[in-house]
Amino acid sequence: MTSFAHLFSGVGLLAAVLSGLTFFPQVLHTWQKRSAQGLSGSMLAVGGASMVLWLAYGAYTHSLPILLGNGCNLFFTLLLVYFKWRYRAAPPVAPAAPAS
Repeated sequence: MTSFAHLFSGVGLLAAVLSGLTFFPQVLHTWQKRSAQGLSGSMLAVGGASMVLWLAYGAYTHSLPILLGNGCNLFFTLLLVYFKWRYRAAPPVAPAAPAS
């Protein structure tokens, strides 16, 4: 029975690592392009809230895989929120009035 517990603990840790890596390509792409135009602020907010709730659940249940996976995802989500703020488009500038 103990070997099954270790096996599933390993499966959970592998899932946490893979889950933590899901946002990495988007973070890298956004950083390289210096543009977060395609990122949805709503998606980042809902996803971030979800990860915070999963972290609370993982802390309550003492689940290392849940804590690691969602901790990494929350970190990457917060990076994307920062990039969304940092690389926001400047407001359009009104054309200058012709000189008379």
